[in-house]
Amino acid sequence: SMRARPDLFARSASASSLWGLGKSSDVKRISTLDMIQRLGTASGITSVDINYPQHLEGLKAKAVSTALAAAGITPGSIAVRFPATISYRRGGAFTNPDQRIRAEAVKLIANACEWANAINASGGVVIWPQFDGYDYHFQVNYTETWERGVDALRDAVDHPRCEGVKISYEFKPTDESSRFAIVPSTAAALALVREVNRPGRFGLTLDAGHLIAAGENPAQSAASVARANALFGFHIGDVHSKLGAEDGLAFGSVHASLSLELVYWLRAVRYVGVVYFDTFPEAEDPVREAEYNVRTFKRMWNIAGRLERAGMGSKLAEHDAMGSLELIEKGFFAP
Repeated sequence: SMRARPDLFARSASASSLWGLGKSSDVKRISTLDMIQRLGTASGITSVDINYPQHLEGLKAKAVSTALAAAGITPGSIAVRFPATISYRRGGAFTNPDQRIRAEAVKLIANACEWANAINASGGVVIWPQFDGYDYHFQVNYTETWERGVDALRDAVDHPRCEGVKISYEFKPTDESSRFAIVPSTAAALALVREVNRPGRFGLTLDAGHLIAAGENPAQSAASVARANALFGFHIGDVHSKLGAEDGLAFGSVHASLSLELVYWLRAVRYVGVVYFDTFPEAEDPVREAEYNVRTFKRMWNIAGRLERAGMGSKLAEHDAMGSLELIEKGFFAP
């Protein structure tokens, strides 16, 4: 939002004057370092994921680290976004039939690992393979495509430049880049983790919007992945869940009960890591929206704690839906 909407980049007229922004012609003037500085003004935001290569092209690691420190923000993950080239668009990245394209994808991950090491990104590298899928029936050989993906991802994790870097896979069931994903569900993603077979090095980053689009319950998905010791990260937000759409709305704004249960299970599985707000404030002040997300998550975290102490675990063990709802009723409206 900050780069696409310079009018939203600065929250006030004085801030707008400070950066000299406000017109559509100013889009290219907003740099990654500017966006880091602006994000640093958001109360409660302590970490940021940085897209690679888009946000880091032409930059030096020292400049990025300096900007992060000045803003009081720590680096979370390097989030790989494959360029929308015809090579990736036609055949995918890790699943591409052309070995040379798969090698390019592995190299991109290796470069991302270098960035993760250079700026000490605590979350390592997150891969969203938006082109690894298909649009038509009779377009791909599912078995061969799966096997190519497993082998290429293992090559990426085993790359010398990725030694010591945690790499996680963020699946999305459907996208305009590929209507059907090769990895369309949590179950498939866990199968992928098992076959890549690099415990502690290769896991999953789950995204609440993606899980809802897949017809899943994010809390159950989080519990399943945590049970497999593969929950490396979690992106939260909210969606209206229309097919192929990921609205990226403010956390808990549509699915309050679902969001609370997700937070409850993040507590229950003792999740330790960054909670990343994967939202798209297209017409709202992005810092104001980020602060709202922080407040909502913290409030739900506290409510989930009250539910734990009030005996929610026993209600779940007994499959007592009304008992759970009554505890939630008290938790939401407790002073």
